[in-house]
Amino acid sequence: MASTSTLCPSHSRPRSSSTLVSASKLRRRLSLVGAFFMLSLGLSILCPAFYSSALKTRFAQAFPLILSKFSSQRPAKSIRFIRMDGNDTVPSIVVYVTVPSKEAGKKLAESIIKEKLAACVNRIPGIESVYEWKGEIQTDSEELLIIKTRQSLLEVLTEHVKANHEYEVPEVISLPITGGNLKYLEWIKDSTRD
Repeated sequence: MASTSTLCPSHSRPRSSSTLVSASKLRRRLSLVGAFFMLSLGLSILCPAFYSSALKTRFAQAFPLILSKFSSQRPAKSIRFIRMDGNDTVPSIVVYVTVPSKEAGKKLAESIIKEKLAACVNRIPGIESVYEWKGEIQTDSEELLIIKTRQSLLEVLTEHVKANHEYEVPEVISLPITGGNLKYLEWIKDSTRD
């Protein structure tokens, strides 16, 4: 009878060194188990609603010492999001625009602020973009503009970027701001045109 390596020895055969996993296989398996465990633990902490109470109970039974160590520790300061409903803010967005150079970024950022199309433009130099254009893979050094503005100004901002940009098809993409520092969100409203 040929011997096989298993993590748990077979109940039908007597224990012997041939039925145990080799040390190198065990190290590889434990690495995967450890990674899976840490991923599961991280997800359960970050997304508690994702995990059912039955899963939490099975996890607690399997890993009581580890779970008690982490569950007894609370963050020093809980993270709170300020919702934008019912306060003195307006729906706001973050807009990403890439430009080909530092000079182009400075010029476009200043024109956006001058026209009150945004409250703030962050300029992030030294990014590298890889994309396909006209059937060829391109790699370019660019600067990223991160623009904070009102949602209602997106269309006007997009037209301004298109009129003042060197690219044939400039990147203008927006993401909603769903919460944050209430004073900052009010400042966005106060620093932009209606």
